[in-house]
Amino acid sequence: MSKGRVEAFSDGVIAILITIMVLDLHRPKGTSWHALHGELSVLLAYALSFVYLGIYWNNHHHMLAAVGHITGGALWANLHLLFWLSLTPFVTSWMSTNHFATVPVACYGIVLLAAAIAYYVLQTVLIRGEGEDSKLRVAVSSDTKGKLSPVLYCLGIGLTFADRWFGVALYVIVALIWLVPDRRVERHLAAQAEHASEHEA
Repeated sequence: MSKGRVEAFSDGVIAILITIMVLDLHRPKGTSWHALHGELSVLLAYALSFVYLGIYWNNHHHMLAAVGHITGGALWANLHLLFWLSLTPFVTSWMSTNHFATVPVACYGIVLLAAAIAYYVLQTVLIRGEGEDSKLRVAVSSDTKGKLSPVLYCLGIGLTFADRWFGVALYVIVALIWLVPDRRVERHLAAQAEHASEHEA
């Protein structure tokens, strides 16, 4: 099956999720810096979630660029990922409006963990669908960041019950790890294109 509809649908869902989150931002009650300070927790939570959704959108785009077709299993795996991402506005709002209380911060981490697992499942299904010659399999290689992230999420969820800010700090660290563009797929595809052009010449 063509991957075009999957890309378009996924892009649309992520765009809607970002829109939902930004609509949840409220104008400060007043015109002073102090009034803005009252909305600081909401703004910080929005910024973190925006970065996470941006990371998933970016990596999802690169992942699909490395595959030639989509299987039925990949369609469901993609929906599984979008399900967990769709909970981002909910947990973001719950966490921010309660000023990063312990349980909402832990639930935020659980959604991040579930989304990371869902992304890995989608990646695995796509690789299996492509077979042994999968460009994606070669590109992701050992996938160190992909394996490290769930460990850090679990650690963050656990540490949240000792101090909620430990959990938030670890979620930020994972975001920073992924904020550096993952160019493995780009490099592999570029190398293949260069090799193909040299072969044709």
